[in-house]
Amino acid sequence: MANHKSSDKRILVTAKKNAINTSRRSAVKTATKKALAAIESGDKAAAVVATRSAESKIMKMVGKIMPKKRAARKVSRLTKKVSKMA
Repeated sequence: MANHKSSDKRILVTAKKNAINTSRRSAVKTATKKALAAIESGDKAAAVVATRSAESKIMKMVGKIMPKKRAARKVSRLTKKVSKMA
């Protein structure tokens, strides 16, 4: 139990940010899985669209929940898989 008004506020703010970050992280994972599924299906057009969507979501998370280098690595690996498609 918090003893100060500011402690109460920090608890609320932390809980809210935790929920937002969890949602964002989940959205990035979902977009990545959709891109990988499109790549596995062999449909290049769908894979390109899904990869662009995933890249957009990943890069929006830079500085919020994901370091820049990790985001770049994830985008690079997705792009590489799409470019290897026949």
